[in-house]
Amino acid sequence: MDNDPKHTTKLVTKWLKDNKVNVLEWPSQIPDLNPIEKLWSELKRHGRARRPTNLTELHQFCQEEWARIPLNCCEKLVEGYPKRLRQVIQFKGNSTKYLCM
Repeated sequence: MDNDPKHTTKLVTKWLKDNKVNVLEWPSQIPDLNPIEKLWSELKRHGRARRPTNLTELHQFCQEEWARIPLNCCEKLVEGYPKRLRQVIQFKGNSTKYLCM
């Protein structure tokens, strides 16, 4: 929940409250703190570069690109979390330049 509008609609807010889900305060739009956001970003970039012409190609390209993500990239993202956290604090919530791929 990164304060994205789809996560903060009245309907979602009510459901969370009705179901007693505790939601942590979270700075808006800070993908640097969520390792999967970096992977999605890179997947998008690599997929776009292949220029799919239809949804079938897009699906195929995404699967192929996801399979190409090196395991050490995922490990770096997890291991580098403390460093990214310090950078986000240093940059006062602004985006950092951390990439793995």
